[in-house]
Amino acid sequence: MRDVASEQGIDDRPAVNERVVTLDVNGRSYTLRLDTRITLLDALRDRLGMVGTKKGCDQGACGACTVHLDGRRVLSCLTLAAQAEGREITTIEGLAGTDGPHPVQRAFIEHDGFQCGFCTPGQIMSAVALMSEGRAGSDDEIREFMSGNVCRCGAYPNIVAAIREAASGGGYDAHL
Repeated sequence: MRDVASEQGIDDRPAVNERVVTLDVNGRSYTLRLDTRITLLDALRDRLGMVGTKKGCDQGACGACTVHLDGRRVLSCLTLAAQAEGREITTIEGLAGTDGPHPVQRAFIEHDGFQCGFCTPGQIMSAVALMSEGRAGSDDEIREFMSGNVCRCGAYPNIVAAIREAASGGGYDAHL
């Protein structure tokens, strides 16, 4: 058998910086061979096709890439995929339940908490987390704890109204 890769000087062995990583995303387990330097954001989008998590600034300044890691919000552009191994990852794709959209998703729709929609997944993931952290007691508190999520369209009043309604709606658990 002819080894064309060897003849052409191509090394098909795993790169020194690669390792096998198992990610538990939205209740499913995925085993991937990844460069140890790849971010969780890039693994989700480029390797798993979960494009709901957005790449905005890629520097941790806009919040568009917010996901939950073990129920806590993290910026996936600043988190290495290898750091998430063995932890529960929830993306916007995994937020809705069997009975339809999450209450925060419904409130965003009802209050038009988005315009272009680019930041919406990160906004919603942060909103769900701040509610489970007990930080939705007032509009000022909501604004403070959502300040890491930027909306270039300026839909902030609608976003705050949506979170306020979801947090005060009662009758459901805001946790994941």
